[in-house]
Amino acid sequence: MMTAAWAEAPAAEPVYQSSPERRTVPERDWGPWLGPFRARLVPSLMQDFGERYLYAAANRALGAPRPGERRVVFLGDSITDRWDLSRSFPGRPYVNRGIGSQVTSQLLLRFHQDVVALHPAAVVVLAGVNDVQGFLQQESDAQIEANWEALGDLADAHGIRVVFGALLPVNGDTAAARDVLRERDPARLRTLNAWLRAFCARRGYVYADYYAALVDGRGLMRHDLTADGIHPLRAGYVLMAPVAEAAIRRALGEKTRTRLPS
Repeated sequence: MMTAAWAEAPAAEPVYQSSPERRTVPERDWGPWLGPFRARLVPSLMQDFGERYLYAAANRALGAPRPGERRVVFLGDSITDRWDLSRSFPGRPYVNRGIGSQVTSQLLLRFHQDVVALHPAAVVVLAGVNDVQGFLQQESDAQIEANWEALGDLADAHGIRVVFGALLPVNGDTAAARDVLRERDPARLRTLNAWLRAFCARRGYVYADYYAALVDGRGLMRHDLTADGIHPLRAGYVLMAPVAEAAIRRALGEKTRTRLPS
């Protein structure tokens, strides 16, 4: 029988395996544009860190590939999100599943919905530059590399051919790009690209060298190809498109075709 003393006793503090207490990290000042954007974004990420809701309706509407269609999904962050695939690859069954500001761990969370469920023959992954910046979470090179490995594992498990795009060069040439070189160290981007190239060679994936197509003699993105030091202008995507097309055809075992329209 439960005694009154036992009934009134306070509940014991639960014991968590993750003790000690989680640390408090000082909040960084992200500036007048990124700061408010991040503040609006975080509550949504607490409910759906992968932001799977963004393409849920589009995926339902897309349907299965037609007989003989070799669909390709472009998965990535804002550099992919801003890429007008229909203009760069007219008539190709290429599907854009880029989301601005995303990091590689978010791509893992939505890979089943935004890639596997679409039944592509290949996936083109371009992500990692936001991981380097640390906008959503601080990550080491090893953590970024582990996420790339996991993305490859998921594709392999579902029979999807893999193309990994090299991280693009950056520059700090304009007022809009004043923090870019501090937040996205060009030397670190080159180190990550060297690892990714070797990883693709080990796994039998195709490495799409966007970096070589956009870099200048300084080891930075060509001044005329970007306004903010990170995202390519149309001229940049014109240079990236044949690199992607050749990589996709190699991944699918197809012969390279004539140059794409600019």
